[in-house]
Amino acid sequence: MKTDICKFEKGSADFDSISGLAAKVAAYNKLDKKQELKLTLLCEELVEMLPNLLAYGKGEFWIENEGRQYKIHTVVEADDLLPTVERDKILSVSTSGKNAAATGIMSKIRAAAEVMLANYAATVGTAGTLNAKPIYTYYNMGRFSAPVDYTNEWSLALYKENAKADKDAWDELEKSIIVNLADDVTVGIIGGRVEIVAIKTF
Repeated sequence: MKTDICKFEKGSADFDSISGLAAKVAAYNKLDKKQELKLTLLCEELVEMLPNLLAYGKGEFWIENEGRQYKIHTVVEADDLLPTVERDKILSVSTSGKNAAATGIMSKIRAAAEVMLANYAATVGTAGTLNAKPIYTYYNMGRFSAPVDYTNEWSLALYKENAKADKDAWDELEKSIIVNLADDVTVGIIGGRVEIVAIKTF
């Protein structure tokens, strides 16, 4: 099953169309109340990122499942003409390797998407990592060296694996709602489309 795709224009903040998607999916697939609650919470976590990400382009949101595996998709299509001020602001954060806002796992996931969007705009659509701009340590901790479906991909599951050696990172993971609910969260980019997918198998 795949829900209708909710579409948002750049800068849009009206997410009323998203409410109820999890309930519809749960009813259609006969999920119990506990499973529906988990699916709803995952949707809410991703929706909270949308206002920030829609500053960079138009967006989409939908849920789909294949058997017992559910995927919640948030997509932002980068504006090829990302304002220089916005691009430079993101890349300056990347250069320093510090981001005061990137505390908490959801902020790190959002920042990974922003780095991909900035790199895409700065490299005129190649979506490559800028060699002169070292990116966040946590971003590298979750980044696939050879992504399968994207030109660049970050995974929460891979980040979790690498975070075991970092006490602060691990402590932060243990407090995260999305880490405790999702099997994985991936952030990938291809052709200027950044896709954040939360995956959960019931």
